Amino acid sequence: MKIEDIKSVYFIGAGGIGMSNLVRYFLSKGMYVAGYDRTATELTDHLIKEGAHIHFQDDVELIPAECKDKTHTLVIMTPAIPQDHNELNYFRNEGFTIQKRAQVLGAITKASKGLCAAGTHGKTTTSTMIAHLFHESTKGCTAFLGGIYKNQETNLLLSESSPFTVIEADEYDRSFHHLSPFMSVITSTDPDHLDIYGTEEAYLESFAHYTSLIQPGGALIMREGITLQPRLQEGVKCFTYSKEGGDFHAENIRIGDGEIFFDFVGPEVRIDDVQLGVPVSINIENGVAAMAIAHLNGISDEEIKKAMKSFKGIDRRFDFKLKDKNIVFLSDYAHHPSEIKQSLTSIRELYPDKKITAIFQPHLYSRTNDFFKEFADSLSIADEVILTEIYPAREKPIPGVNSELIYNHLNENINKEICNKNDILNVIKGKDIEVLALLGAGDIDNFVPAITEELKQRITK
Repeated sequence: MKIEDIKSVYFIGAGGIGMSNLVRYFLSKGMYVAGYDRTATELTDHLIKEGAHIHFQDDVELIPAECKDKTHTLVIMTPAIPQDHNELNYFRNEGFTIQKRAQVLGAITKASKGLCAAGTHGKTTTSTMIAHLFHESTKGCTAFLGGIYKNQETNLLLSESSPFTVIEADEYDRSFHHLSPFMSVITSTDPDHLDIYGTEEAYLESFAHYTSLIQPGGALIMREGITLQPRLQEGVKCFTYSKEGGDFHAENIRIGDGEIFFDFVGPEVRIDDVQLGVPVSINIENGVAAMAIAHLNGISDEEIKKAMKSFKGIDRRFDFKLKDKNIVFLSDYAHHPSEIKQSLTSIRELYPDKKITAIFQPHLYSRTNDFFKEFADSLSIADEVILTEIYPAREKPIPGVNSELIYNHLNENINKEICNKNDILNVIKGKDIEVLALLGAGDIDNFVPAITEELKQRITK
C-alpha cells in the first residue's frame, strides 16, 4: 500500500508508548485514525483529545466504518497482541494490509538520515537526548521516541525541513531490522527477550545484523566493552564510547550538591564543564553517546553544552516526583536486572546516607524465570525491597514462576516483603520513607499520584 493511498489508519494496540507516536504522526497528516487498546490510560486520553478514535473492547462491531475499506485503510499492530484477537483476525480474514509498527516506522524514515539508539537498556534516554540536542540546535529533527520527552511533553517531534529522524531502535521481535540507520548508538547487549530469541547467541546475532544496516557514510557509536562483533558495510565508521574510556568519553567528573559536571572529550572535540540537566551518573554515559552523535553531525559545541543543561528527561526514566531534604520519591521504568542495578547504584551515589526503599513490579513471567537471581542481586543494593505480583503484559502465567523466586534470593540482611499492587499505598503508610524508588515497566506507575500525595503530607506535617 502506497502512503498516498491511505485515508485511514487503524491501530491494534494504540496506547503503547511506541505505537502512540505513530498515532500522532498519522493524525498530523490529516488521516482518520482509530484503534483498540486493552485499557484506558492517561496516554490514550491524550490521543483521544488529539483526534484519535480509540475503544477498549476487542469487538469487531466497534471498528469505525471509516476503517472498513481495505483499499484505503492501513492496519498497524503491536507484536504483543495475541494471535486469537478478534479484531486482528477480522482484518486478516478480510484481506486488509496489516503491518507491524516497525515496518511502518522503517518505511516512513527510510528516506531520511536515521539517528538511532539501540540496546538492552539506555536506548530511550539516549535517543531522547539526541532528539533534544538536535531540536534545540539549528539542525532540527523529526523524532519517534520510546518515552514522553518532558521538555515538549510528547513522544513525537516533527520537522518539515530537517533531514534527520531520531528513532529508538527496539530489538524486541527483531523490530530494529526494519530500519536503515545513518548513525546508531548501541548502549548494551545484555541478553533479554529470550522468549523471542531463545539463546544469548541468537540475541547477539540480531544486534550484529542490525549493525550491517547502517548506511555507508554513517557511523556506529558502540559502548566500550559490550559483547558485539559489528558487521559494518564499507564506508561506515566505528567509534567507541563510555563514561571514562573509548573514543568519546567524560573527564573531570564532578558530582555534588545534586549536580553533575564533566568535560566531554572525543576525536577533535573537547567541551568543558558540561552540566547534566538530569543529574544521575548513568546519564553521563548516555550523554556522551548523544553528544557524540550531535558532534559528528555538525552541531556546535555551544549548542551541545546549552542543550545538555536544559534537558529535563523522560517520564518514568529516573523521574523525580518529590525531592525534599527529608523525603525523596522517584519512578523508574527499570525492568531488567542491569537497569535496576544502574538505577539503585545511582540513587545510592546521590543519597549515600539515606535508607533506600525499592518497590519492584516484575515484568513478564519469562523474564522473571530467566533472571530471578540477577533481579535479586540488583534489588539487594536497596535497604528495603517490596515486591508486587508479576505484570503479565502479553504473556500467560508459567507454572511455578512468581515473585517469590526473586524474594527467596534477596540478601537476607535487607527488609523484604511481597504485597498485592493494590495494597502498595497501605504498605507505604506503615513505613518510614527516606528515599523511595518505584521500579518496573508495567502499570505500577498508576500509583505515583497517590504515593506522591501521601509523602507530601508527611513533609507538611
